[in-house]
Amino acid sequence: MSCTTVLVGKKASNDNSTMIARTDDGFFDEKKLVVVDPKKQRKKYKSVISHLEIELPDDPLRYTACPSVSGKHGIWAATGINEANVGMTATETITSNPRVLAADPLVEYKKAKKRGEKDVPGGIGEEDLVVLVLPYIRSAREGALRLGSLLEKYGTYETNGIAFNDENEVWWLESIGGHHWMARRLPDDMVAIIPNQFAMDGFDLDDAFGKQEANLCSADLREFIEENHLDLNTDGKFNPRYVFGSRTDQDHIYNTPRAWFMGRYLTPDSHVWDGENAEFTPQSDNIPWCLVPDRKVTAEDVHYMLAGHYQGTDYDPYTSQETGKRGIYRSIGINRTGVTSICQIRSDVPDAVKGVEWICFGSTAFGGMLPMFANVSRVPDYLSKVTMDVSTENYYWGIRLIGALADPNYSSTVQMIDRYQEAIATRGRQIVLEYTKKVAENGDASVLEEANQKLADMAKEETTKTLNNVLREASIHMKNGFNRADH
Repeated sequence: MSCTTVLVGKKASNDNSTMIARTDDGFFDEKKLVVVDPKKQRKKYKSVISHLEIELPDDPLRYTACPSVSGKHGIWAATGINEANVGMTATETITSNPRVLAADPLVEYKKAKKRGEKDVPGGIGEEDLVVLVLPYIRSAREGALRLGSLLEKYGTYETNGIAFNDENEVWWLESIGGHHWMARRLPDDMVAIIPNQFAMDGFDLDDAFGKQEANLCSADLREFIEENHLDLNTDGKFNPRYVFGSRTDQDHIYNTPRAWFMGRYLTPDSHVWDGENAEFTPQSDNIPWCLVPDRKVTAEDVHYMLAGHYQGTDYDPYTSQETGKRGIYRSIGINRTGVTSICQIRSDVPDAVKGVEWICFGSTAFGGMLPMFANVSRVPDYLSKVTMDVSTENYYWGIRLIGALADPNYSSTVQMIDRYQEAIATRGRQIVLEYTKKVAENGDASVLEEANQKLADMAKEETTKTLNNVLREASIHMKNGFNRADH
């Protein structure tokens, strides 16, 4: 599934929190936010796509998830935070190359072709990962290790990148072929920017096979690289992107421009992104996996990047100027996004309120990023009772409607969208601050469901108001409008 990921280390954020964020770009998938009670966590998991059955541990934690509403093609839980204040987002579909895929083929489901033969299950994939990992980990590092062990045992039918965070650390794991993997801890003062490509541009193999302080990998990765002649590095440094990743013309249209836009936003002063002397262009293959931002990064900054459509550049599809470059690159905040989340684990607050999950449904360019406390037993109906049919009673459908109406009328509705997004963020932060203080003073975490209901009610109010305004503006610009004075 084509997505975009942003990771923020605790020293890079404004409030000493860690953040992992991703747009879940399916094909207009209906999504919801729910809480999975340990009693309802499956003991045996079966994948719809790969028909693989896996026995699960009997000590799951409670966790939030953003599954597909229909469930027809599996759970696709996407993202969440568990009760140990560990976040996970899965997955960022990444690229590979024929050398890797030939040496370690993907593990795909094979249906029996003849009577008497048995189906051969495939490996694990995006459909499965959150359910298989998030309920059983108590740190970001444990997340990487558990997922790595599952990849080695069962394999995967696709190449993916997966993020984990806790109060102190952010870990990023990328699968390699069918059974191999590598994971790296994000430096605390850095922000990672990841489109749909193999992302890591540095890795310490000595650490991975030694102390494992910031690097982890499958047990035979060194032998796998050497035996299959995968290392293309010539300068003595190990760049995993050269070994396991891609370098195609399509990357320069679909992937690298997104990294360029985000890097340009994060480091406008310390790097040159435009002009004849640019260090990096939209088609550069060497845009860093992670950067030290020029200023501290907020949840609003993450939302802005993940809503990106190259605003402020010649590539913006909404610009009124004929630049000759308008819309030539794949935007970040695209039309078919199902859900975008920011899993934020905060410091210097009580454990009960450390986990805040920011949620935006539909196209991130038009939706508000709403914070929700994760340490709860249920989620308000406005976010959890999403229907398959269009309804203004759902946050999901409200944003989808706003986006569809505002997109063709962008110039006349953009200020409405800006006010909407700012209102959701401002009023949302006010409620989060209010209830964080309440829990800090009296230690009663039961008030968090009350807080989430207030947040949902606020989001419904602001979404309905914006939908009214955008609908009126879109109606004014209908092609069949006519007045007696028009002739």
